[in-house]
Amino acid sequence: MASDEVKQSLKLFIVLSRATKAINEATNQFIQKNGLNPTEFAVLELLYHKGRQPLQQIGNKILLASGSITYVVDKLEKRQFLARISCPTDRRVTYAEITADGAAFMDKLFPEHEQKLHELLGALTPEEKQTAIDLLKKLGLSIKDLSY
Repeated sequence: MASDEVKQSLKLFIVLSRATKAINEATNQFIQKNGLNPTEFAVLELLYHKGRQPLQQIGNKILLASGSITYVVDKLEKRQFLARISCPTDRRVTYAEITADGAAFMDKLFPEHEQKLHELLGALTPEEKQTAIDLLKKLGLSIKDLSY
């Protein structure tokens, strides 16, 4: 039979998973209401905040398989939210860059997204949020040292 500490770890996993699912569902609903899917939003948000990115590296930065990136970039390019830019020094590299239309779209959408997240996380005080950030960061960093 599992010890109390093991049961507590399982309980933490379940609570964390349910909270993440609830936040993601609400966030995804907002994103979809604004005409994007979550992956499209993630790509646009990356380019909006970090600037031009090599297509080959976008998948790693938003945790998506590289095959899906081409499809998402194609869709965003058709909507004129991003453009592909060839690297002048290396023909193997193509960049994605947010366009003026894409930036204008994000100028409107991102503040609303931030506000929605703030509302979703409003049950916690600023101090509780900081404690959660610190604890979850500690947890995430400790896991990368473990192997299965």
